[in-house]
Amino acid sequence: MTASATVPPSTEHTESIAEDPWERFGWVMGAIWLVFLGFPIAAIITSDRPGALRALGVVLIVGFAAIYVRGLVRSSRVERRFVRAGWLNVVTLSILMVATIVLVGTEGIGMMPFVVAMAVFVLPLRAALAVFGAAIVATGVGAWTVGRPFTADGGAWFLLLIVALVGAVCLVVRVLEQRGAEHRVLTDHLALTTERERVARDVHDVLGHSLTVVTVKAELAERLVDTDPERAKAELAQIRDLTRQSLAEIRATVGGLRVARLTDQISSAHDALDDTGISSELIGDPSAVDPRHRVVLAWSLREAVTNVVRHSGASTCRIELGSDFLTVDDDGHGVRGRREGNGLRGLRERVGAAGGTVDVGPGADGQGTRLKVQL
Repeated sequence: MTASATVPPSTEHTESIAEDPWERFGWVMGAIWLVFLGFPIAAIITSDRPGALRALGVVLIVGFAAIYVRGLVRSSRVERRFVRAGWLNVVTLSILMVATIVLVGTEGIGMMPFVVAMAVFVLPLRAALAVFGAAIVATGVGAWTVGRPFTADGGAWFLLLIVALVGAVCLVVRVLEQRGAEHRVLTDHLALTTERERVARDVHDVLGHSLTVVTVKAELAERLVDTDPERAKAELAQIRDLTRQSLAEIRATVGGLRVARLTDQISSAHDALDDTGISSELIGDPSAVDPRHRVVLAWSLREAVTNVVRHSGASTCRIELGSDFLTVDDDGHGVRGRREGNGLRGLRERVGAAGGTVDVGPGADGQGTRLKVQL
């Protein structure tokens, strides 16, 4: 007798939620219970009432079933909202139930659970609770009035039990489904936020490294333009190529298609360090790095070398690669008294998401800076 109907926390997500087949067709599970309306129909048909009244009773119950199904369908579609249509459905079902009780007697009280279920799924929670309580009272009063007192063998106990169970189960289903809808919305928001952070982090890494190298090459070309024009032209040509490459990387990053390659980053790191006048040394074989870690270590190397070029003032840089770690040492100014920038924060997030750690501190001899990524 339950239906998959809840109010979504945010209307902007109702369309995506309604595309779920269960959300669209969950009302079928509620409609199955209409088979129990066969009992009051049978009671009417087999009664000794005039034919016109029996026909009217059947029409009332069929109309009751039609309105109930319509309410379930509307409550599981995109337009499901706590609106006046919900109250109209509940009131109409109540009127039809009372009219049926007048015709067939206590068997018509068996329609009460359907009224309760409809109220729970289409009314605000407080109103649904009020209808639920009123249904309990009405069932008890109705059973007593028609002469079925609360005795051990009386049927009123059974009627009350059915109404109470239906109301309680429907309330639990409603609360659980509403929490589930809220959870889906929060999951969507989290996925969107995570993707935005990924794009922002990747764009920062791409632009930070590329603009640093462009700046270094532009300064070099400016110094060489008078003394060595051919070399200056070559540097300008490299700047042009680098900007085109960076534009392509930005587009790929925004599209989520870019994957950093460790060998490319090692080559780019050597070029950036050489252009700045920093001698570089590589220890370890890139092919020995665990394939699972190569992408993360490539991004880590890019950020580390960018910081060396931009901030360190170093003359030498030593890069060491292992199967699951990367170490970058320089003999520059060090990091004492410096606050971490967005680049290092983004690197920590990236490495942390891969289950690793990032340590930044003084070098082995207390001079310069050492950055170590351990996966």
